[in-house]
Amino acid sequence: MSAIEPFTIAATDEQLADLKQRLAMTRWPEAELVDDWTQGIPLAYIKDVCEYWADGYDWRAREALLNRFDHYRTHVNDLGIHFIHQRSPHPQARPLIITHGWPGSVVEFHKVIEPLVDPVAHGGDAADAFHVVAPSLPGFGFSDKPTKTGWGVEKIGETWAALMAQLGYDRYMAQGGDWGSAVTTTIAMVDPEHCAGMHVNMPWVRPDPATMEDLTDEEQDGMVALKFYQDWDSGYSKQQSTRPQTIGYGLADSPSGQAAWILEKFYAWTDNNGSPEDVLTRDELLDNVMLYWLTETATSSARIYWESFGKGRAGEVTIPMGGSIFPKEIMRPSRRWAEQRFKNIVHWNRLDKGGHFAAFEQPELYLDEIRTFARLIEF
Repeated sequence: MSAIEPFTIAATDEQLADLKQRLAMTRWPEAELVDDWTQGIPLAYIKDVCEYWADGYDWRAREALLNRFDHYRTHVNDLGIHFIHQRSPHPQARPLIITHGWPGSVVEFHKVIEPLVDPVAHGGDAADAFHVVAPSLPGFGFSDKPTKTGWGVEKIGETWAALMAQLGYDRYMAQGGDWGSAVTTTIAMVDPEHCAGMHVNMPWVRPDPATMEDLTDEEQDGMVALKFYQDWDSGYSKQQSTRPQTIGYGLADSPSGQAAWILEKFYAWTDNNGSPEDVLTRDELLDNVMLYWLTETATSSARIYWESFGKGRAGEVTIPMGGSIFPKEIMRPSRRWAEQRFKNIVHWNRLDKGGHFAAFEQPELYLDEIRTFARLIEF
C-alpha cells in the first residue's frame, strides 16, 4: 500500500511572475460581431477578467484559503492522486467521496466541505455529518497526468473505490456531477458491496425512445436543452474527445486562452442573468482557472473525453440512487428515463434554481439534497 503524504498547494514566485508576463503580452483577437455571447466569450469581458487576474487577483490569499483543507497525495493504480480528506469530529459521520468534472476542480466544493464535515458548526445536525474525500481527477489539478492510455471513467471509478479502501473506509457513499457523475455511477457498478449509495446532480441517462410519443412537460424541456447543447454548446466536447492534444498547445501557452476556454462554460452552464459573476465571484472563477494553469493540465484534463466517450461501463445500477436536477443543467432527464438504468431510485428532485456547478453555485441546496438522500441510506 502506498504512503499517504500531506500536500500543500504552493505556487512558486516564478510561476506567478510568468503568468503576469504572459497576460501582459496577450495578443488579442478582434471583437465579436454580436452584442452577446453567441459567438463565444466577449472580448471586453475576457480582457477585463485578465487585467484583474494580472493586477488585482491575490493568489497567495486564495492559496491560503484552499489550504485550510487537509490535502494529501498517494499512489493508486500506479498514479499519483491528490485529494482533500476532511474528517468529521462527529463519531457517527459517514464517508462520502465527491468528484468534480470538467472544467471544474476541487475548488467547486470549497463552500460545502466544512458544512458536510461539521454540520453542527453551521447550524445543522450531527446526524448529517460526513468524512469527506474530494479527489482531483487524473490529469487534473494536483493529481498526476497519466502517461499511458486507459484512464477513462471506468478505471477512475475503480481507482476511487481503491482509494476509499486505502483510507480505511469499508462502507461509503459517492456523489458527483459532470464527469464526476459518470465516475460515481461507475463506482456504484464496480463496488456495490462497499458503496452504500450514489447521488448525482447530472444523471447520465439517455431519453427513453418508448416515451417519445408521450413526453411530459419536463421531458420536452429536457429534449430542448439537449438539442441546444448538441447544436450550439458542445464544440469543446467534440474537440476534446477527438483531438485533445491539438487544443492543448494554445491553452498551455496562453493564460487568457485557458481562462476564455473555461469561463465561457461557466457563463453557459450556470444559472445566471447574463454573466457568470452573477452567481460566482471573479476570485472563485479564477481560483478554478488557476488549478488548470499552474498545473499545466489543459491537455491532460481534456483527454478524459477522448478516453471515456463511448467506452464507459454500461448496464443497470442496483444500489440506492439519488438524483437532483437543477434547472440550468446540461442534461435534465425525467425520473422515468432514469429508471431505465437506475433500478433503486430513493430520492429524485427537480430544483427551482441552480446550474451545472451545483456545489459551487447553490451550496445550501446542494447540501440539502445530499443530506436528504443520505438519510434514506442504511449503513
